[in-house]
Amino acid sequence: MLRGRHVLLCVTGGVAAYKSAYLARRLVEAGAEVRVALTESALEFIGAQTFAAITGENPFTSLFGATTVSPHTELGGWADLLIVAPATASTIGKVANGISSDLVSATLLATRAPVLLAPAMHTEMWEHPATRRNMKIIEGFGYHVVGPNEGDLAGGDAGVGRVAEPEEIVEAANTILGGEGRGRQVLVTAGGTREPIDPVRFLGNRSSGKMGHAIADEAVRRGYDVTLVTTADLGVHPAVKVVRVETADEMLEAVSGTQPDIAVMAAAVADFKPATTFGSKIARADGLPSIDLANTPDILASVVSRLPRPFTVGFAAETGGVDRAIEKARSKDVDLLVYNDVTEPGSGFGTDTNRVVIIDREGHTEELPLLPKPEVAARLMDRVAAATLEQS
Repeated sequence: MLRGRHVLLCVTGGVAAYKSAYLARRLVEAGAEVRVALTESALEFIGAQTFAAITGENPFTSLFGATTVSPHTELGGWADLLIVAPATASTIGKVANGISSDLVSATLLATRAPVLLAPAMHTEMWEHPATRRNMKIIEGFGYHVVGPNEGDLAGGDAGVGRVAEPEEIVEAANTILGGEGRGRQVLVTAGGTREPIDPVRFLGNRSSGKMGHAIADEAVRRGYDVTLVTTADLGVHPAVKVVRVETADEMLEAVSGTQPDIAVMAAAVADFKPATTFGSKIARADGLPSIDLANTPDILASVVSRLPRPFTVGFAAETGGVDRAIEKARSKDVDLLVYNDVTEPGSGFGTDTNRVVIIDREGHTEELPLLPKPEVAARLMDRVAAATLEQS
């Protein structure tokens, strides 16, 4: 799975840097085209010439003085995968806080490729609250992490903090670049549409877009090419193509311009819009005018009716039992429908958690417990992957 892929191995300043030479060899043996970037601290532990001999390429060691004009952006654009091994507490802290003070941290900010970190440090450093916070932030970026393991450390110490073995890192790299989504297109919609009444007011709903964004992040981690059509101003994995819209008509236009293999329609699209939009703000003193409503386009139906038809997941945010959602799954002719009761504590709009029921075409249900939305996204994508692999 690594054959022919571009892998940038980033080596930072820890004693575990000596293992990175063997990791470079294993990557080359797997067929990857490997380049190496070393921090100045890494050069205190291992020489650049070692990597040159292994990879056949002179390593990059500084933001300045290289033959290329902008080594961090060129390396970031070249790579299919960045591996940081060892990833020291210092480097983790820089990346978590957007500090680009050396070649490795600058390259990590300048890439859209997936990133795999192999942390290595003493146990006390790994368990420090600052490191735990920084790791949580980094995992939120969608970065992959392997290790650290428990074992012997520098200076005769032992505990958690030992860098993952090169074989483990290569296996993780294979998984990232050879995930079930490789070569497949996923469309995700997210957020609640806003239908303008006048330049100030709109009809809308309470959807935050968090669930759809979590699904887009999870899909891109699995190797899918992801387009996210969203009304929400939320962060998302840098590899996701984002199309921002506001109204149902704009969302329909954006969705119509895609050709996905899988469509996950998580957006809360308004059912109605004002038949006429006022060109200027309605004055309170003039009294409340009559506002006639018109139907918005059925974006889900437009996707289901396509030929060839993508595997389609619908969402139903309801305020009652699951029976209505089961009937909706049948009437909408979706492959899966995700139902949640927005009146249930922890499962409403804007929350960081969700309690959902996944319904298939035959009306069979899988009820999930209350989970963080990224975990709901992972469970849903497990179902999608299993179903689409059966079809292929």
